[in-house]
Amino acid sequence: MAIKISAVVTVYNEELNIKPLVERITAALDGMEYEIVYVDDGSTDNTLRELYSIDHPRLKVVEFRKNYGQSAALMAGIEAAEGEFIATMDGDLQNDPSDIPAMLKLAEEGDYDMVAGERAKRKDGWIFRKIPSMIANFIIRNSSGVHLKDYGCALRVFRSEIAKDMGIYGELHRFIPVLAHLEGARIIQIPVKHHAREFGESKYGLGRTFKVVSDLLLMLFLKQYMQRPMHLFGNTGVLLLLVGVLINGYLGVLKILGQDIWGKPLLILGLMLVLGGIQLITIGIVVEIQMRTYYESQQKRPYKIRRVTKGGTEQKTTANATT
Repeated sequence: MAIKISAVVTVYNEELNIKPLVERITAALDGMEYEIVYVDDGSTDNTLRELYSIDHPRLKVVEFRKNYGQSAALMAGIEAAEGEFIATMDGDLQNDPSDIPAMLKLAEEGDYDMVAGERAKRKDGWIFRKIPSMIANFIIRNSSGVHLKDYGCALRVFRSEIAKDMGIYGELHRFIPVLAHLEGARIIQIPVKHHAREFGESKYGLGRTFKVVSDLLLMLFLKQYMQRPMHLFGNTGVLLLLVGVLINGYLGVLKILGQDIWGKPLLILGLMLVLGGIQLITIGIVVEIQMRTYYESQQKRPYKIRRVTKGGTEQKTTANATT
C-alpha cells in the first residue's frame, strides 16, 4: 500500500529525545499509512545507538558521515521519503506530532501544497530565542513578500513533489516557505502546539539573526531575478554607465574651455562609474547565459504547472514537467 505521509526528523545530539518522539509520532499517525525518516546529522553522542535500538517496522534511518548542517539533513530526509505528503519537524520534542493529522487534512481538503505551523504559544526564552526569531521573521516577511507570522517553526506538511523540488542548500532551511513559494506552492499557516525543551541543549541563538540577512539577499535574487538576471545587473550597470558618461562629458567640456580637471574627485568618480557600469553589464550577460544553460541543459522549464485538466478529469503532471 502506498505511503500517505512521511515524517522527516533531523537530529544532532538528541539521544534522550529519540524514543519519546518516535512513540509520539507512532501514536499520532496510527491508522494511516506512514513512515518515519530520521536523519542523523553526524551526532557525537548516543543518538545513533538509540535510533538503531528501536525495533520499528516503519522507521528509516539516514546516517551522515559527519555534521553537514540542518539544511543538508532536511534535504536528505526529503529525498529518502516515499510518502505522498512529507511532514518535517525538529527532533527536540518541542514540535508536537499530534498536529500532523489536522495539517494533513487541511492540505488535502483545502488543496494546499504546504501547511506551515505557527508556534502561537511558544515555550522559549525571550532573549536568545524569541527576540532573534521576531527580528528574523520581520525581515523575511517584509523583504520576501511571503507573509507568514512564523518562519522558524519546523513543523510543516508538504506535498511530496513540492518538497522534493525545493533546493535546500547552505542554511536555507530558514527560508523554506519562500523556497516553496518559488515553486508556485499554495501556502497556509495554522497555530500548532509548542513545548519547552525537556532534554539536551538548543543549537540556535542570537547569532542566527545576522546570518538571515546574508541568506536573504540570495533569496531575494532567486525570487526576483532568477529567470532574468540581466534586469538586475544590466539595469544597474546601464544607470551607472550613463551617469559616468555624463560626468566625464561635463569634465570634458570644462577641459576644452581651458580649466584644469586633473585630480578632481569628480573625475575619479566618473571613471569609477563608467568602469563599474561596464562590469555590471558584463556580469549580467554572463549570468544570463548561465541561466539559459541551466534551463536548457537539463530540459527545465521556467514555469510551474499545478495541474492539467481534460474533460473535467485532472491529469497529474510529472516532476520533470513542473520543474
